[in-house]
Amino acid sequence: MSQSEATSAPVPVLPAPTRVEAERWVAGVVAGGAFAPGQAESLGRALRDASIRAVLAEGALAIKRSQTADRVTVSRNIFIPLTNLCRNRCSYCTFAKLPDSPEAHTYSLDEVEEVVRGGVATGCIEALMCLGDKPEVAYGSYREDLEKRGYSSTTDLIYEACRRAVSLGMLPHTNAGILSREELVRLRPVNASMGLMLETTSVRLRQKGGPHFHAPDKEPATRIRMHEIAGELKIPFTSGMLLGIGENDAERVDTLQTIARHAARYGHIQEAIIQPFHPKPGTKMRAASPLEDDVVVGWVALARLILPPVVHVQAPPNLGSNMLPRLLAAGVDDWGGVSPVTVDFINPEAPWPALRQLREETEAAGFELRERGPVYPEFILEKPDFFDPQVRVLLPNHANDEGYAQRRNDQSNEEAA
Repeated sequence: MSQSEATSAPVPVLPAPTRVEAERWVAGVVAGGAFAPGQAESLGRALRDASIRAVLAEGALAIKRSQTADRVTVSRNIFIPLTNLCRNRCSYCTFAKLPDSPEAHTYSLDEVEEVVRGGVATGCIEALMCLGDKPEVAYGSYREDLEKRGYSSTTDLIYEACRRAVSLGMLPHTNAGILSREELVRLRPVNASMGLMLETTSVRLRQKGGPHFHAPDKEPATRIRMHEIAGELKIPFTSGMLLGIGENDAERVDTLQTIARHAARYGHIQEAIIQPFHPKPGTKMRAASPLEDDVVVGWVALARLILPPVVHVQAPPNLGSNMLPRLLAAGVDDWGGVSPVTVDFINPEAPWPALRQLREETEAAGFELRERGPVYPEFILEKPDFFDPQVRVLLPNHANDEGYAQRRNDQSNEEAA
């Protein structure tokens, strides 16, 4: 049962649509309407039908072009995993480590500064701070380590790391899992944007045997509440859906519609990442089958049709390197963060494409690649109240008159790590 199904009337189950029906439904969305109850789920069940996918992609691309024409964006960034300790035990994750693992690591501020300087030297603007959820709740040894460093919580470490990044010339974007209102308020003055993947609204996946059974911070209601708080605080925010971890079509639609509702209510969601699950060796889900490319592309298109047009749809290029033209044709308008300095610590098996290569592939598909910072141009130009004054004064140093990236170093051909 999905989150909204648990609290509202059941969504009608419609039969698989004909192409003519799909065209009519999609045309209504492109014209500014929304899917009627049951229509999006019906389309989701039909994604293996090439004719239905073609209808969805055509409509999704029309919406994308109405918003950003031929432009596709990317953020040249650095990825700093401040700590890979995490109290959650998701069945598909290789990022989280136990304190006694030789791979467990918590960054010092000197290490943060070293990576930030590398980012500045290669023209990066965004410093992505990504880390495990609330490790101090689970591990006494980590609490002791924090105390030795002079911190009372992981939030103290995040704040100091972000402050250092700002002082050295970068704009942080923090994704630290579940944060309280007080923590978000504290971190807002040292972050240009923040984020939390909603992942899924499926409470079913939290049950015994599910991928989130040992992951208390993956409780859908908790994640939804943080989306609401970020909206109330006017924080430029990233959300998204993790695709293929065991959720069904109705749960996928509910996840996208939940993101859409919060975006429409608060206006704070910049982008939604549609991230396909890739099974990893050494995890409980190592033998799980990932979704076929056709289905991934179909859900990307359906996401573009469900989400408000102003919400950017992002697909990580290192997780779909063999289908970039198809993703672009399905309405993707952003590649997310791509680093010339650091690897993707969440998906280390999937290297970033070189920025030059990404530009060439984007242009070959008929689009223009533009670089942005951690916030999109329309937020910089049209939503000044979404930034703390300490951040707002920094934005002109990193953005041109159109709101796109303005770097100290012009190294657009820099190879990615």
